Amino acid sequence: MPNTFLKKAFDESIKLVGSNDNIKSNLSIEITKHLDVILSKSESSKGVLTVILTSLVYKSLNPEQDIRNHQTSIENGYSGRTFDTKYITPFLKSVKFPAMAESGWLTRSLEQKVPYNKDYSGAIRPATLKTSFLETIDFIQKGNNLDLCLSYLMQGLIIKRNSQKINLAKPLNLPIATIIDLLTKHFNSTYIAEGASRLPVLALFAAYECLMKEAKRFENKELLEIESHTSADSRSGRIGDIDIVDKNGRAFEAVEVKHGIPITTQLIKDAFEKFKTTQVNRYYLLSTADIEGSEMNNIEKEIERIKNIHGCHVIANGLINSLKYYLRLLSETSEFISNYVDLIENDTALKFEHKKKWNEIISAM
Repeated sequence: MPNTFLKKAFDESIKLVGSNDNIKSNLSIEITKHLDVILSKSESSKGVLTVILTSLVYKSLNPEQDIRNHQTSIENGYSGRTFDTKYITPFLKSVKFPAMAESGWLTRSLEQKVPYNKDYSGAIRPATLKTSFLETIDFIQKGNNLDLCLSYLMQGLIIKRNSQKINLAKPLNLPIATIIDLLTKHFNSTYIAEGASRLPVLALFAAYECLMKEAKRFENKELLEIESHTSADSRSGRIGDIDIVDKNGRAFEAVEVKHGIPITTQLIKDAFEKFKTTQVNRYYLLSTADIEGSEMNNIEKEIERIKNIHGCHVIANGLINSLKYYLRLLSETSEFISNYVDLIENDTALKFEHKKKWNEIISAM
């Protein structure tokens, strides 16, 4: 029951955070100011965070318990340390949140055999943290808005975790078939947070970074910096997710990437609306879901129509097939992997779980 409760709260909090970096909550400022202090000290005072979360979860599941009485040696008490050791600390470790080695109750300032009431004598430092700790314990004991309180802390911890850098694996000299398998697993893994649709774009961009130096077609051409995931094409003036321009800054080649959306005739028409006023030479429409087979004839007719009235060669294809082709053109695939990993590390649309999944996939090779 506690494990299920924690997972549900965590999953809901990840959805609330989404691609934003702000906590969404209707809690009053009287309590959020104390929760913010606890979050700000979550790395240096892991014990306080752990005790607060233990108290929150235990009170939610056992409303009749006075959680200020955190030890069985205290009258009408319960064993906070036992509950923490069994459920809370293992959970914190599993999701890469700040966690003690075993239990928050192994901190001297928190293990005293007296209730956590307003005159608690434990030497919690700094004083502002002690005040926030005891005010939050009092809030939890009253039993109101416990779900909102837990969500607030979870969201704050997720946002802090997402902002942290993690060292990502960069395997060398992999066969193309292995690289494609790794990328496919990375694209198609199940994620709670938004942002997975960015991964295929980054893979294509990483390939183009290599091709720009190796393919004669791209002599005197420039690969434009990859844009923010939230940038609108109409505002930025870009015509694709990836854009290459000639020495005069005119559109030369562009790529639009779809994740999990089959290519249809309508998508081809929508793409044409983006580039019809430019002199772009090639326009790729690539999808991880390939092409809608029933529309193949109509897609070919639309591509031919665009070629006749504009001159641009539109290429619709499965993204994986295109990646295989691009990788075969490279003299060294290790540079591609390095580029892809660097992009994953630095792209703001991606969250911690997208980065962690890459390491997990590499470890399972």
